[in-house]
Amino acid sequence: MPVRRAILLMNLGSPDSTEVKDVRRYLNEFLMDSRVIDIPLIPRTLLVRGMIVPFRAPKSAEAYKTIWTKEGSPLIVLTRQLQDALQQLVEEPVAIAMRYGSPSPKQAFDQLSKQYPDIEEVILVPLYPHYAMSSYETAVEYAKEQFAKQRYTFKLSVIKPFYNQPDYINALAENMRPYLIKEYDHILFSYHGIPERHIRKSDPTGCHCLQINNCCEVASPAHNTCYRHQVFTTTRLVTEQLNIPENKYSISFQSRLGKGWLQPFTDMRLEEMPKEGIKKLLIICPAFVSDCLETLEEIDERGRGSFMHAGGESYTMIPCLNTNPLWVKTIAKLVREAISREP
Repeated sequence: MPVRRAILLMNLGSPDSTEVKDVRRYLNEFLMDSRVIDIPLIPRTLLVRGMIVPFRAPKSAEAYKTIWTKEGSPLIVLTRQLQDALQQLVEEPVAIAMRYGSPSPKQAFDQLSKQYPDIEEVILVPLYPHYAMSSYETAVEYAKEQFAKQRYTFKLSVIKPFYNQPDYINALAENMRPYLIKEYDHILFSYHGIPERHIRKSDPTGCHCLQINNCCEVASPAHNTCYRHQVFTTTRLVTEQLNIPENKYSISFQSRLGKGWLQPFTDMRLEEMPKEGIKKLLIICPAFVSDCLETLEEIDERGRGSFMHAGGESYTMIPCLNTNPLWVKTIAKLVREAISREP
């Protein structure tokens, strides 16, 4: 029976190894992306290749070594495990691609086209719950660019951000629930940080995001592409489902690179919280669906050290969704709904 559709899961990517040369190549590809560092090409090249990467690659390589597994990069391993888990639920073949590193979207498209010559559609599932130009947008546009360069016989469809989708919220809430049994003082929702200018650039109205009071609460078409609004919405919906009081949780932003980024900063909050009487902390990173360097090393290792050194008593990082069965079912449902909406 000919295969008509396939599913392509797309994640961030990872270096091929913890060797400095591989980390350097990965960082160059990542940071030279104009949607990540959005300055003109020449100054971006001088900044990335002349200043950031030469100093950062050796440090990043050491950081990767602390989380690397026998099977390889946790993000790649977990994405492949998600691929296998989803394949158990759907008839369509499931492939994976990465925004940076390999396999690239082109490699995935080529393989699907070769293996299933009668394929008519590939449904791209960007593994980013929230819209940001440096995550969801760059992944989708990169896949579209690689798709357009070839004469594939199938069409490409894309799943939208699912930050407020009920099944995703339920999966996130149920993934958290077992950790709420023990006594805790506070839950910190640590989202990946982005520059505030990215929020303004993604505003199609040009006059809403970060320009009016309570912009994330005032209805606007801008919310469809506003990372800040979407992470606030995810947090609100999850805490409502779990009946977590407003004084028991807060939001912060991690992984900043320079000035003018969304605040408050996770690393600073982790040092401040024990002084405020928050001694037992739960921390979760909902911007990521797969555990990776930013969760395992930055939050679970360095973040833990900062919090405990500042006077904390207990620190628990809640894992990402990874291969949580409810999350796998959510992806399957997102795909089914996308297919049912087709004319």
